[in-house]
Amino acid sequence: MSKSKPTLPRGTRDFGPEVSAKRSYIIDQIKHNFIKYGFSQLETPAMENLSVLTGKYGDEGDQLLYKILNSGNYLNKTTAEDYQNGSKHLTQKIAEKGLRYDLTVPFARFVVMNQHEIAFPFKRFQIQPVWRADRPQKGRYREFYQCDADIVGTKGIWNEVELALLFGDVFNDLNLEDYIIKINHREILFMLAEYVGLKGKEVPFCAEIDKLDKIGEERVLENIQSIGGNQSKLEEVMALLSQTDKDQLLAKVESIGPDNSGVTEVKEFFQSLDQFSDRNIKIELDLSLARGLSYYTGMIYEVKPTSVKMGSICGGGRYDNLTGVFGLDGISGIGISFGLDRIYDVMEELNLFPDAITQRLDVLIVHFSETNLNHGQKLVMDLRSAGIKADLYPTSDKIKKQFNYADKIQTPYTLIVGDNEMESGDYMLKNMSSGEQKPMKLDEIIQLLKG
Repeated sequence: MSKSKPTLPRGTRDFGPEVSAKRSYIIDQIKHNFIKYGFSQLETPAMENLSVLTGKYGDEGDQLLYKILNSGNYLNKTTAEDYQNGSKHLTQKIAEKGLRYDLTVPFARFVVMNQHEIAFPFKRFQIQPVWRADRPQKGRYREFYQCDADIVGTKGIWNEVELALLFGDVFNDLNLEDYIIKINHREILFMLAEYVGLKGKEVPFCAEIDKLDKIGEERVLENIQSIGGNQSKLEEVMALLSQTDKDQLLAKVESIGPDNSGVTEVKEFFQSLDQFSDRNIKIELDLSLARGLSYYTGMIYEVKPTSVKMGSICGGGRYDNLTGVFGLDGISGIGISFGLDRIYDVMEELNLFPDAITQRLDVLIVHFSETNLNHGQKLVMDLRSAGIKADLYPTSDKIKKQFNYADKIQTPYTLIVGDNEMESGDYMLKNMSSGEQKPMKLDEIIQLLKG
């Protein structure tokens, strides 16, 4: 029997030690800030019942759900008629579960199932992988992580403000300065649609606005004109979409819709944010931001890098009926999501990862004999007890092989144990970069390595 060469499923990846360390570094900074802001961690199963997942992401989303075949003889309850009725019908007979498509729907299910045990407002964060049967391409995978934080059961504008501050704190901890948080409001977009004569056609209007950075202003204007609307007012609104001065923008949109709830909330948002001007949050009002309007009902966020050519690295917004699909109406919420893979790519391009995070060890103990190896076992545990990342070469191989191993794993120091060192208690510590080495007592080595 011939042995087959191992492969990975398309759209999935292995992460080696260096990449895993860098990804963990990003996750740790995000998680630290989630906890600092009072979010509780939540984990949900990798698989959900298809009845939970189906119908929540539209027809396209349903097609991208990974279905799990029922265990056992999953065909024994099917008939010839089931096959004739097509794959959609047959799937209902042979698959009852699927891999989660995102973290939001499982969160909604959790809230509904535990509504009498959790306290509202409920703040949760979740960092877990999701799966989509999408066509793999650059930057798009079939398995990827989402890092979400949501607040449900409250409508206070402070939620919008603190999530903007949370973005800023995470990027500050990652030393990522080249970013901009863009915000907009669904009610402002819908007001502008009505202003240009497209009341009732708000969604197609916003869908075209969302294409501005892809196809340009001229094409977008043509597409909107084909929907209808007032020509001169359309040109007036298109001019607004390229402006970034929030005070001028707010004054203009307030003159168009003085009683618009979106204008009121955005003004309150920036007024609250003004008291944190010392934190240097990089944020702007962008009226061309029109993402997620099938589910967002209020404020919308999008974060983009400013010195690297890439799409959004974070997003989010306010939604008013997250749990309504499961029968629990009236639960307003707001959520944000960090794009781990894209943040990684930005930080890699800007060389922002600290060198220390990929360093596996502080010191490796090398030795000349079995007796020296046995002595090293106590040494390595003493070093570890002192908080030093230490390891002991596990066999009494030739010393050259042990040093070659130290070079390969890029350990900065080796601690050499021989018979003389065992007798004197002075161990030779070698700097693997400079080659310099000198005898030191164990407590001196610990003090040096702890720096």
